[in-house]
Amino acid sequence: MVDFRRLEDVDVAGKRVLVRVDFNVPCDDAGNVTDDTRLRAALPTINYLRGHGAITILMSHFGRPDGKRESGASLMKLVRPLSEFLHNEVAFAPDCIGAATKKAVAQLQDRDVLLLENTRFHPGETQTADGAMGFDPAFAKQLSDLGEIFVHDAFSVAHRAQASTSGVAADLPAYAGLAMERELDHLSQALDVPRRPVMGLVGGAKVSSKIDLLENLVNKLDKLAIGGGMANTFLAALGHNVGASLCEHDLKPTALTILENAKQVNCEILLPIDVVVAKQFRAGAAHRVCGLDQVADDEMILDAGPMTVNALADAIDASQTLVWNGPLGAFELTPFDTATVEAAKYAAKRVVQGKLIAVAGGGDTVSALKHAGAADDFTFISTAGGAFLQWMEGKPLPGVEILKKPQIKDRP
Repeated sequence: MVDFRRLEDVDVAGKRVLVRVDFNVPCDDAGNVTDDTRLRAALPTINYLRGHGAITILMSHFGRPDGKRESGASLMKLVRPLSEFLHNEVAFAPDCIGAATKKAVAQLQDRDVLLLENTRFHPGETQTADGAMGFDPAFAKQLSDLGEIFVHDAFSVAHRAQASTSGVAADLPAYAGLAMERELDHLSQALDVPRRPVMGLVGGAKVSSKIDLLENLVNKLDKLAIGGGMANTFLAALGHNVGASLCEHDLKPTALTILENAKQVNCEILLPIDVVVAKQFRAGAAHRVCGLDQVADDEMILDAGPMTVNALADAIDASQTLVWNGPLGAFELTPFDTATVEAAKYAAKRVVQGKLIAVAGGGDTVSALKHAGAADDFTFISTAGGAFLQWMEGKPLPGVEILKKPQIKDRP
């Protein structure tokens, strides 16, 4: 179980609280927000801070301006929608450091909210002083000078060791915001201290992008179902003809090693037992269901078959926790979305029945579950792509590690 410092653990009344949020939201050409999910995710923490008399200073990146000021990447466009959500005027600082920013902070009163300009307008956010990947401690110090307490509320960037995501914690006591708490609590519930048996479902195109994830999961799960294009590599490694399917034949030895390691730790691997094949990669293409040894040389495996879906349902029935990452087939193309939709709906049904904890995230997972109409019934869905995958790989996240370090003294 992740043991971290929580926002509720500190008295924020009258304190300047520097909050890392993720406001890297999609916008149209006119600068209007087209998906406000990330803005809404920050509201509980902001409202908590305001309600407890804090001075709230928000910082975020937006886009990839590469250390240069770009008008299209300004956070100014978010002031109006954020103010509307909070039913309170949000102030804006045209920079995130410097004398003018310090003056703007000094003018704030208890319960005020200030949004700083894009942190990535400065190279020190993502680069060291000599241009290497990382961050400039001097820039991080300029950010931390604005606050007395640091609250990290953006799990989506917790895997990045940057000035605003972890560098400021060198000088400020760090706490998890409410959105971060929710992520960490649910993720711990899924893999660190799960209700067993625990099952994983991992799909996607390539084994090469998920080797570390698979190697970590076999040591934590009771069952691991592998689907999508990556399953083809495992099937080929076991001697099955996968025809013209996407397959990383050079990774067949890696697949066999993963299968052997899983066997050694008693993690049952579930692979497709029947498949849906077609000769064309397009929606509505002529297709058929066949056994693993009936795939023609000019056919592509584009989805798992009905027998596989039934087997997955049986495995879900036998599990109390499910961790889902990736689709089972080419879900963007009808009818090759069938296995993903049916398995997702079945998992959601078990959650509604109170018989399963289902946590999902990473890559195309959110889109696939929304497409299936199952997203709202999952126990928890993380929208953090890279951070979610790195967590599943068992790797430390810099933005989480700073929350676990020994508490340093608050500034006077």
